[in-house]
Amino acid sequence: MQRFINAIFFAGIVTIVAFAGPVSALEEKLHAQLDELKSASINSSLSYDIIESLTTEVGARMVGTPAERKSVEWAVAKMQALGFDKVWIEESQAPNWQRGELEVTLTSPFLHKLVALSLGNSVGTDTKPIETEVVKFNNLDALKAAEPNSLTGKIAYVAYSMERKKDGSGYGNAVGARVNGAAIAAEKGAVAYVMRSVGTDSHRFAHTGVMRYKEEGKQIPALALSNPDADLLENALKRNKPVTMGIASSASGPLNDTVTIANVIGEFTGSEHPDEVVTLGAHLDSWDVGTGAIDDGIGVGITLAAVHHIARLKHRPKRTIRVILFAAEEIGLLGAKDYVARRNGNMDNHVIGAEWDFGNGTIYKLAPGVGENALLKIKEFAEYLAPLGVEMASTNNAKGQSDMSELGKAGQPAVNFYPDGSDYFDYHHTENDTLDKVDTEALKINTAIYTTFAWYAANSGIDFRK
Repeated sequence: MQRFINAIFFAGIVTIVAFAGPVSALEEKLHAQLDELKSASINSSLSYDIIESLTTEVGARMVGTPAERKSVEWAVAKMQALGFDKVWIEESQAPNWQRGELEVTLTSPFLHKLVALSLGNSVGTDTKPIETEVVKFNNLDALKAAEPNSLTGKIAYVAYSMERKKDGSGYGNAVGARVNGAAIAAEKGAVAYVMRSVGTDSHRFAHTGVMRYKEEGKQIPALALSNPDADLLENALKRNKPVTMGIASSASGPLNDTVTIANVIGEFTGSEHPDEVVTLGAHLDSWDVGTGAIDDGIGVGITLAAVHHIARLKHRPKRTIRVILFAAEEIGLLGAKDYVARRNGNMDNHVIGAEWDFGNGTIYKLAPGVGENALLKIKEFAEYLAPLGVEMASTNNAKGQSDMSELGKAGQPAVNFYPDGSDYFDYHHTENDTLDKVDTEALKINTAIYTTFAWYAANSGIDFRK
């Protein structure tokens, strides 16, 4: 029955798309081209096929692993096969980190094996397992307020539970504990740091993600518990008896050596203004858990499919459309920073950009970051997308998502698309980020939106800075 309902819903959307009247403010020719691209995208499985290829033929793509290097070769070959005119890589260096093995046990007053993951960049236990008392804090602020040396010889545990939000805004309130918690706990004397996973699921999968130490601070093991195991730990703590935990980890921690990373860049050259570039972005790397289907296989699939659909039109876009598959996003936007640095921070020929690096559901909002005159034209495009359920945000301060924000800070105008991310953090950075989780119906619509955006930006003649 649910499949039947979904089929009717999706068919309804396609019907609306097919019979929506033209937007008067758009040129008739441009409108017809957008309709052609929209129809091609919605009736194609290409973006899904690309994700399937990436997750099957490469899989997880953590920086410094053979699979990450293989993903670069895969992306170059895939872009060439899909009709890009020019494909190249730009290499740089990134810190090397290896997860190693981890075993976590609740040792008293009850014995339980716990499911956890080391946080990215964490040190291990130096071949000497830790077993000591756990001290609970409700959130990061409570940990910050702890007295100096109050945690000497103990494990600090932050119990904050992330809130589920359609726009993913609950992540911002939770992620600080992941990034900074271990450094703060170490300052208080803790020998290890444990936190409830930054995720909204109830599955017994832990969520990894990058963390940071202070430059001259003490480095202690940092890990995240699955949500069910965090519940178990807290239930044990309710007994008002000392609770101890054992941790054995061989994570490498920050090393002095580096590994080579590479942005993979492909272009479809403009017919009239080839030096003016419209950028689409996604990140190619992933964590070493799951297969990186949602984070960020979806972005890879959408952006590559968009250019392929455009390449099949009779006429080329006036401006060049460039897809950038960024390296090392997960550990600090390193590929994006290198991209900007290579161009000396000069984004003058970068007309406008958009990235996909969040969500699994259908896009419901467009948020611009353009000049005042260009804002009127973006509103016209938003009206064109309205039959797909997209509304225009009231703000005009977008800088680009994730990697693209580095280009935005350097002066590139941007559009941020907001998909429904209600279930995104059920899978984010877990073993459960796999191909079967991808919402295939939403993917087709989102591909249509990115494809039409790229064509519109490349052919409208708009100076998005003015």
